[in-house]
Amino acid sequence: MKSLLSTLIAFAAVATPAHSAIRVFACEPEWAAVAHEIGGDKIEATSATTADQDVHYIQARPSLIAQVRRADLVFCTGADLEVGWLPVLLRQAGNGKVQPGQPGFLEAASAVQLLEVPSSVDRSQGDVHPYGNPHIQTDPRNIAKVAVALSERLAKIDTPNAKFYEQRASDFTENWQHSIEKWADMAKPLRGMQIVTHHRSYLYLERWLGIEELGSLEPKPGIEPTPGHLAELLDQVHGKNLKAIVRSSYQDSRASDWLSGRTGVKAIVLPHTIGSVPGTDTLTAVFDVVIARLLEANKSPAAK
Repeated sequence: MKSLLSTLIAFAAVATPAHSAIRVFACEPEWAAVAHEIGGDKIEATSATTADQDVHYIQARPSLIAQVRRADLVFCTGADLEVGWLPVLLRQAGNGKVQPGQPGFLEAASAVQLLEVPSSVDRSQGDVHPYGNPHIQTDPRNIAKVAVALSERLAKIDTPNAKFYEQRASDFTENWQHSIEKWADMAKPLRGMQIVTHHRSYLYLERWLGIEELGSLEPKPGIEPTPGHLAELLDQVHGKNLKAIVRSSYQDSRASDWLSGRTGVKAIVLPHTIGSVPGTDTLTAVFDVVIARLLEANKSPAAK
């Protein structure tokens, strides 16, 4: 009997994992990808949103609430990007360890210097983020900073594997830095390039590459383009060296197509996250495509 009991105990020790995977609830695909890079087989990461969705406007579905309830770490952009739905998920899930201020809650924006921090905010300004522009993922240098912050947080949550996360972060940032240097070298012809964007989604990309944004199709952040504003924008870009009209895949193409038709400048879609355009199934591929599409647009004639 004792021998049988010993055998069963030994079998249970083998059959039962010594360490359960850390469950990471990422708000956006880019952070799920970073989590996989740093966490490896020690984590399970899911993204609450897809590349085809406007992350400002997501429904707090029961399936997402259930994922937050089971999560060990909620990993989101922050800076109020998800203010319309994340607080509801956190409240409904009732998971104390992933609430703001707890180790199980991490905002990527806390690891970087935010741009466009307004001195004051009121409703007349449109959908202005009070903590600054939250679209930090369009600068790969920010990705590296967030990866380090994530490794430190995973080490705090999962102390036995702290060295593992530290090494993964070191390897990732070293390889990522090589990629950043490659992209920066390829993008040298883009310095001074003039563009119009649908939304202020690419500010960090512009600052990194030295691109000038002449204006936005939106009259105010989050407000859909209007005929009057588009007419003003057309006058504004007249005589400028406008090379591209940029939007994200989830944004309506009608305004950019209208401006393109009247200026002769190509309207392009830039990937804003993983999977947002064909060929962007990895973080590296996102920036490969960004640089390639901008370089191609920069070769085209300027505005009429």
